[in-house]
Amino acid sequence: GKVLPPVPEGVQPVLRFRNPQEGMVAWDDKVKGRVEIANDELDDLVIARPDGTPTYNFCVVVDDIDMRITHVIRGDDHVNNTPRQINIFRALGYEPPVYAHLPTVLNEQGEKMSKRHGAKAVTQYRDEGFLPDAMINYLARLGWSHGDDEIFSREQFLQWFNLDHLGTSAGRFDDAKLRWVNAQHLKAMADAALAPLVAAQLEARGIAADERLPAICGLFKDRCDTTVALADWAQAFYRDVTPTADDLARHVTDAVKPAIAALRERLAGVAWDATSIAAAIKQVLADHQFKMPQLAMPVRVLVMGTPQTPSLDAVLALHRRELVLERLGC
Repeated sequence: GKVLPPVPEGVQPVLRFRNPQEGMVAWDDKVKGRVEIANDELDDLVIARPDGTPTYNFCVVVDDIDMRITHVIRGDDHVNNTPRQINIFRALGYEPPVYAHLPTVLNEQGEKMSKRHGAKAVTQYRDEGFLPDAMINYLARLGWSHGDDEIFSREQFLQWFNLDHLGTSAGRFDDAKLRWVNAQHLKAMADAALAPLVAAQLEARGIAADERLPAICGLFKDRCDTTVALADWAQAFYRDVTPTADDLARHVTDAVKPAIAALRERLAGVAWDATSIAAAIKQVLADHQFKMPQLAMPVRVLVMGTPQTPSLDAVLALHRRELVLERLGC
């Protein structure tokens, strides 16, 4: 081998890759198509620093060779690195992998996503109640498509994905669309699988769930876009509720209080299931000549803290009888 001359005193030498001086570097990018760069536009890049540590462009090539990487899918901010890496691959006697350079994901203001401009850690989305499959679904759709299919499972994505339908324009991260996608996955998820995720949200609030939680999830999940929102509903079954003064004044009026008292009396003696509760409500409505909203909305306010819920008989049946009677004792 060749012996290098002594290093002059005070000089900190680096090792450079001797880039070809003639010809072109070309590759068929799966997103950008044919890309060609003249070698004389590339410098002799540093591949080892003065202390001997290797640099990025050299390391990734060695790593890709060692890991037998066949495809590199990455952001288009790496396009400028690609011709340098291809030349290193070939200098080491290897053919480069297939490259696909995806457009940058922008935030809702059209800026590149970063910690300063709206980017969050994946764990934060988890803590905010987003499902893993929904995140994969949404992120996949930012830069790839499968016809008009908007909602798909992780298994479907693995089956469908290929490099032929990658987008060529920058995707824009839309929080409202992410929430919509998450809501669709919530609705499709089995109640028994959803319950542990909601239980974890409740546990973080100091609430221990019980065997009713899967049924609670099934009743309320169509109204929610995150497990946090679902935990907000579930919380009313385990912790005191505080109706707003406005809801109390608007719905729990002196005119309806006798009907509420009558319903409370009937509920104390019926079988505790949705069918029996529905029959009790129907009888009180007939006795007091009320329509359903006139009684149901004040009962919801007292029991759930809000005038809008799913079917009242189903909601009451999931509560403990003693708690319902206590909350109706207005």
